[in-house]
Amino acid sequence: MWNIDEYIENHTTEEDQVLSWLRRKTYLTTTMPRQLSGRVQGKLLEMFSRMINPENILEIGTFTGYSAYCLTKGLKAGGKLHTIEVKDELEDHLNDFFSRAGILDKVVLHIGDGAQIVKEFSDSMFDMVFIDGDKRQYPEYYENVFPKVKIGGYILIDNVLWYDKVISEVKNNDPYTLGIIKLNDMVQADNRVENVLVPIRDGLTLARKISD
Repeated sequence: MWNIDEYIENHTTEEDQVLSWLRRKTYLTTTMPRQLSGRVQGKLLEMFSRMINPENILEIGTFTGYSAYCLTKGLKAGGKLHTIEVKDELEDHLNDFFSRAGILDKVVLHIGDGAQIVKEFSDSMFDMVFIDGDKRQYPEYYENVFPKVKIGGYILIDNVLWYDKVISEVKNNDPYTLGIIKLNDMVQADNRVENVLVPIRDGLTLARKISD
């Protein structure tokens, strides 16, 4: 018998060869392979990108590039994905992967602190943002990225259920859990967006900017 996660995967379109190769490499060469978006969430990100058909996307937290590749699928012709990764040891891998995947011309890779790099972009630049970086910095990411999003644009935020820790007593003032709880409350109280929290994988918030 399948469990529910296996059932969902088996009723979702298969990964293409590029993503299958990347998933195997990630599990072989990294210590935290579960950070990978994976087949179901990756396909969902691709679907959102294709529906929005953005000119510019911002991603905070590249890891090995799985979600970046999925997000580029919906870009307008000539569009760009700006993706930020704090771990400089991943830079060579990412450039190699983007070249292998044939998206090197669509991706601008930034290495450094996402909360600070975001400040360098122009206001109202992005149609779509995907936040999946340091959970302690989630509130700062949201505040810094908000003016960079066009009215009508979308902010997607990963891991907002955080293994259900958001509904349990926070142990030892865990800064990761506290960061996510603060972010969730910020989004819910923000009358500049309309939002929904989707219980896929570890929780995904979709927020649409309706005003400045």
